[in-house]
Amino acid sequence: MIALLLRDLRLALRAGGGFGLGLAFFLILTVLVPFSVGPQSTLLGTIAPGILWLGALLACLLSLDRLLALDFEDGSLDVLATAPIPLEGALAVKGLAHWITTGLPLVVAAPALGVLLNLPGAGYGWLVVSLLLGTPALSMIGVFGAALTVGIKRGGLLLSLLVLPLYVPTLIFGAEAARRGAAGLDPATPLLMLTGLSLGCIALLPFAASAALRMNLR
Repeated sequence: MIALLLRDLRLALRAGGGFGLGLAFFLILTVLVPFSVGPQSTLLGTIAPGILWLGALLACLLSLDRLLALDFEDGSLDVLATAPIPLEGALAVKGLAHWITTGLPLVVAAPALGVLLNLPGAGYGWLVVSLLLGTPALSMIGVFGAALTVGIKRGGLLLSLLVLPLYVPTLIFGAEAARRGAAGLDPATPLLMLTGLSLGCIALLPFAASAALRMNLR
């Protein structure tokens, strides 16, 4: 499992997906928002939690089409499906690799980008916590979507259409937690819901993704 994780990390960094692409998109979106809504500090501070969460979600979405596509093209998925290690475990490792190369850099970069959107001082810590708790769900949902669409021509567009509705609950609770924290309110309830979503995705979606992948490989 560790060897598979290290392999996926190397592939993500070599292919230019994940790390650099997600951060660049996150930065561009954050820089463009003040131009679109105007340089109003109060308005920017109000919408900052939602914009940062939306940027993180879309940045995670960018690299999903390559999550299993490269392995499908070179036959590695067939090897994984017949290997002695459980396919569910292998897909969970791929989700972890995606989170390390995409989700974790976004968590680290979010406070710096929050400055550009005039995020209130009380919101920085809660923004990081909400992203830290919510981005694993985004990665695991992405693995499930990638397993459903692997091998399909132009599957990237279909993948986006399948995954985006599943991302909505995570976006709602993540942005609400960050907004409450920035406003000085208690963010415990949305954080608990966000934690539940991530734990549920980590526990269940590797099995669903494995079943979908086996059907596609037949």
